[in-house]
Amino acid sequence: MSRPPTFTPPPCAHARQLRTARGDFAVLDASPPTAPRGTALLLPGYTGSKEDFIALLEPLSTAGYRTVAVDGRGQYETEGTDHQETYAQGELAHDVLAQAAALRAGGEETVHLLGHSLGGQIARAAVLLDASPFRSLTLMSSGPAQVTEAQQLKVKMLSDALATLSMAEVWEAMRVLDPPEDAATDGEALRGRWLRHQPAQLIATGRQLATEPDRVAELTAVQLPLHVLSGERDDTWPVPLLDEMAQRLGARRTRIAGAEHSPNTDRPEQTAAALVAFWDSL
Repeated sequence: MSRPPTFTPPPCAHARQLRTARGDFAVLDASPPTAPRGTALLLPGYTGSKEDFIALLEPLSTAGYRTVAVDGRGQYETEGTDHQETYAQGELAHDVLAQAAALRAGGEETVHLLGHSLGGQIARAAVLLDASPFRSLTLMSSGPAQVTEAQQLKVKMLSDALATLSMAEVWEAMRVLDPPEDAATDGEALRGRWLRHQPAQLIATGRQLATEPDRVAELTAVQLPLHVLSGERDDTWPVPLLDEMAQRLGARRTRIAGAEHSPNTDRPEQTAAALVAFWDSL
């Protein structure tokens, strides 16, 4: 679980509803001080939310990029159903295309798309459906196929618990397993976010993480600038596997020193600088 430094957005950003043809999505929308050089759409990972990108909003907007971080369907402040089929990867990918269309209706020509972890798999699926709304794709700590066997086991344990326990009961169980340093830093805001996730969303997307096929060859065939960004350590997809994926894709490759699976919260300034350098190069 990503642990954002705060749930309070910076002055450059405001919380709002992004209205799309597929419903409303809760977003944090950060505007640059001058005319934007581009627009970025940021998709969070499994158990995460738009707040995972809070520390990126100010540096990205200061660099001239309008930055929109979104809660996906059934995540935190975006409504969802209790039916797992509504969270099929194709459905979530169509949501992303609708979000991009809504942003482009506001005057943006194309959108830089970024997905963290699970969000990277959903972003990839959206691009494979239709790459035309996007100027680039960044896969942040998101690998070529399913997560490691150890992570598959964790996802299964969580899904089994969600099938029988309440969200509050699962939260308390997870807290018992947290390292002491994590238990000391987690706030009530993290618990509040967890309680507002739809269990069906977590079960359905967890299954996707554990069974995702390798779609690198499909993505290679798409004519779109690609960026693979990660920390220097990752227990969800090993860093050498991410290196290999970047080579197969012919993608720009960035490792953020001192970061692990969530460079967006571990080293936000360095992560923002890497994203800006990539987008500026285009």
